[in-house]
Amino acid sequence: SRLLAQGIDPGLFRKQNQQARPDTFASVANEWFTKKSPQWAASSTERLRRRLDKDILPFIGQLPIRDVTAPILLQMIQRIEARSVDTAYRALQECGQIFRYGQATGKNDHDPSPALRGALAKRPSRHFAAFTEPAQVRGLLLSIDAFNGSFPVKCALQLAPLFFVRIGELRQARWSEIDWEQAQWKYLVSKTKHIHIVPLAQQALAILHELHQLTGSGEYLFPNAHNPRLVMSPAAINAALKRMGYDTKTEMTGHGFRAMARTMLHEKLGFDRDVIEHQLAHAVRDSLGNSYNRTTFMPQRQQMMQAWADYLDTLRDDSVIPFSKTSA
Repeated sequence: SRLLAQGIDPGLFRKQNQQARPDTFASVANEWFTKKSPQWAASSTERLRRRLDKDILPFIGQLPIRDVTAPILLQMIQRIEARSVDTAYRALQECGQIFRYGQATGKNDHDPSPALRGALAKRPSRHFAAFTEPAQVRGLLLSIDAFNGSFPVKCALQLAPLFFVRIGELRQARWSEIDWEQAQWKYLVSKTKHIHIVPLAQQALAILHELHQLTGSGEYLFPNAHNPRLVMSPAAINAALKRMGYDTKTEMTGHGFRAMARTMLHEKLGFDRDVIEHQLAHAVRDSLGNSYNRTTFMPQRQQMMQAWADYLDTLRDDSVIPFSKTSA
């Protein structure tokens, strides 16, 4: 009303004022974070917020986002790189998302992050500790069978090599997702948001039937020991492996069951890489760049999952380690 009394259009005044005060990198970053974070896991949200507050915003937060050039961004990223190359790459990726959000919302007109691609040290490859030799796997399977912890944790350990899904997805498996008639487990993949199908070998079905007697009245296959309305703790599988005497940094980790299956299904059992990648729920594309749908190679995948379960039984039971490949 004061502006109107002076003959000034309030809307125009606000617009001119905004133009006079360009958006800072921090204001755009915080807006992006507020908008996107509800879609992320709590642990990812905490890590990213910490990275923004500790590594990014103190150095470029107060600058107008339009003024952040590639050299300025590189200087900030190199501070992080001196401590951790992997964290530097993550920070650069997040800055790129913030710049692109700024572009989409009209707050800036450029994204300098692609210019830094060749400027950082090579990113270290991440390998999860995993066993891929038959004798090692035999020892692991025998240790799992002898595990004397809680029954749901033991079942999770027995199913982890048979399913070779991400451990977070195994922990959160629901009884409603098990299709007993089709002998399939269908669930939503956390990374790609696609429905994924795990054909259930006879051995897996036998374990599930036993587990169902204990936890089948609840929602989850693997409920939390302290609160059955929650799922098993994220640390439970690795804690069990440690309890069995395995070093989860250098020998075997919960995620390592995926690498174990991926390597051995191809090298020991001769299965086709594409069939294996589909069963790992990786985004496999055809020559035109289209993603195959979830039922691609289903007959081969069903055959593969049963052959894999039989192979693991042979490793567990025989004193002679089988090396022969079977045709797939």
